[in-house]
Amino acid sequence: MKKFSLLATLILPLAFATPAITHAAPTPDNVALEKNTAAPLVPGREYMVVANHPNLLHVLDLVSNRVLKTCALPDAFGPGSIQIAPDRRIAYLLNNRFGSIYGIELDACKLVFKADMALQKDERAKSFFSIAVSQDGRELYTVQNPTLLLKDHYEVGEPRLAVYDTAAGLNAKPERLFPAPRQTTIMQTGEDGALYILGADLYKVDVTNGKTEVVLPVRDWGRPGYGAPDVLYAWPIQTPRREFMVLYTAPRFQDEKQDLEHAEYKYGLLSLDLKTGKTEVRDFTTLSEIYFSGIRSPKDGNLLFSVLNGLRKFDIAAERQIGSADLDHAYYQTSISHDGRRLYLSGTLNDVAVFDTDSLKRITTIRLPGGDMSLGTAQVFIR
Repeated sequence: MKKFSLLATLILPLAFATPAITHAAPTPDNVALEKNTAAPLVPGREYMVVANHPNLLHVLDLVSNRVLKTCALPDAFGPGSIQIAPDRRIAYLLNNRFGSIYGIELDACKLVFKADMALQKDERAKSFFSIAVSQDGRELYTVQNPTLLLKDHYEVGEPRLAVYDTAAGLNAKPERLFPAPRQTTIMQTGEDGALYILGADLYKVDVTNGKTEVVLPVRDWGRPGYGAPDVLYAWPIQTPRREFMVLYTAPRFQDEKQDLEHAEYKYGLLSLDLKTGKTEVRDFTTLSEIYFSGIRSPKDGNLLFSVLNGLRKFDIAAERQIGSADLDHAYYQTSISHDGRRLYLSGTLNDVAVFDTDSLKRITTIRLPGGDMSLGTAQVFIR
C-alpha cells in the first residue's frame, strides 16, 4: 500500500491544483452570443451546462457544438458543481467558494434561487460537491459542514443534511435539518425518492425523517482477496443511464498472506442504479495511470470511458483497455450524449473536447468565454 500512497501523494495535489492560466478572451462569435442571454432552449435538443472562472455559467448547444449563451453568476466561483432540475429549466450550482447554492433559470439566465450554507451569525459553512435535486424538482439537498468563528477560537460543528424548498426564492432557508455522516461528498436522488450520498460508505437517506442506512459498504467493503478501496470523486454526473457511479482503486492480493508489496492494484467501479436501487462492484482494468472520472455508454453498459491525462475506453467484462486517445492537456470529467455517440471532456482549462465514442477521434473543441473550469461539473441534458 505504500507505493500507492506515495503515488497519490505526488500526483493528486498536482492534478487538483487550479491551472495557472490567464482568463482567455472570448472569441468573436461568443462575444455576440454572450449578449443573447434570453435565447430560449429548444425542446428535444441536447445541451450542456458548465461553469468557469471568473464566475460564468455557459449553455452549450451540442447539435451545433457552439456556446449558445453565457450567464453571469453572483459572488465568487467554485466549485461549480451543477445539477439539472427534472424539467430541464433550472440549473442548480454549488458555488461561491463552496458556500452558496444558486438556481439559474436557463431560458432567461435569471437567478431564481439562492441559499447560503451558513445559517447563523459567525458561522462559516461549506458543502463539498454536495448537491442534489428531488425527482419532482420540489426539493434540493446538500450536506453542510459548519464552523463557528468565535473571537478566540473556532468550533467545528457536526455535518448536517439541509433540505430546501426549490420555490423558496433568493433567501432560502432549510425546511428540514438532519444529522449527516462525516466526510461525505457527492449525492444523487433515486426514483424511489431516496437520497444517496457518497462518503466512507454509500448511504441511503429518507429525506422526510433523516433515517440513514448503508446500501453499499466502501471503506470497509469486506471484499474477499482485496484490501481497502480508495475513492477520489468530485463530479455528481447525471448520466443518461440514471446511474450513480464512482471509480475506485484497490489492491488485489495473490494469496491469504495479503502482501501489499506484491499485490495487483485494480481500477473498478461502484455503481447504483437510480431506477431500481441495485448496486454493483467490479474491476475494469489494472492500475497503470490515474483517472479522475468515468462514464458508461447508454447503448452498452459494458463500455466505460475514463479520463485525466488521456482518454481511455474499456471493455469491463474483459477487464481490458480497447481504445485510447492522446490529449493536449488534462481533463477531469467525462460526459456522454444520450445516444452514446459523443463524449465530452471538461474541467481544468476553458475548452470542452468532443470525441467520437467508436473511434475516439476528436470531432471538435468548444472554447468557452472566460477562464478555467477547474473542478466544475458539466451536465448534458435534453430539453
